[in-house]
Amino acid sequence: MDLIVYISDFIVPFLILSIVVYGILKGINVYDTFIRGARSGFLTVIRLMPTLIGLMAAVGILRASGFLDFLASVVGIFSSKIGFPGELVPLTIVKMFSSSAATGLLLDVYENYGTDSRLGLIASISMCCTETIFYTMSVYFMTAGVRRSRYTLAGALIATFAGLAASVFLASC
Repeated sequence: MDLIVYISDFIVPFLILSIVVYGILKGINVYDTFIRGARSGFLTVIRLMPTLIGLMAAVGILRASGFLDFLASVVGIFSSKIGFPGELVPLTIVKMFSSSAATGLLLDVYENYGTDSRLGLIASISMCCTETIFYTMSVYFMTAGVRRSRYTLAGALIATFAGLAASVFLASC
């Protein structure tokens, strides 16, 4: 186990050094290439900022208004009949928009029900099995200039429901 910890401390520095050495051996000006990449990444962040702020504000409003609790009580009636706990509906909905906001809700689940409870296990697994659909779609499509998403949302929702079903199944094993 100590060997794995020791190796993991050096993986990232080794990769960075390997990239720099490879670039030098290929005759690439590594520093200029890095600066161009950093500038491009910074400009991408600037273009994405309004979308990120909008998503964070929307999630904050939904959470503060009590709408998520209302939605959980309504949807929870139906979801509990198919085995998905209604208490996790807000977590599931928020996760589709923001992973960091969903992490806050996950901590609430841990405080109220415990990390080793059935709800805690389902919540943990579902956080790993699902994606921030709307955030990811808005970021990638805006960056790539895609105007028509076609079947992306439907496919992402199906994958999310499959992940949720898997989380219930795996927590029950």
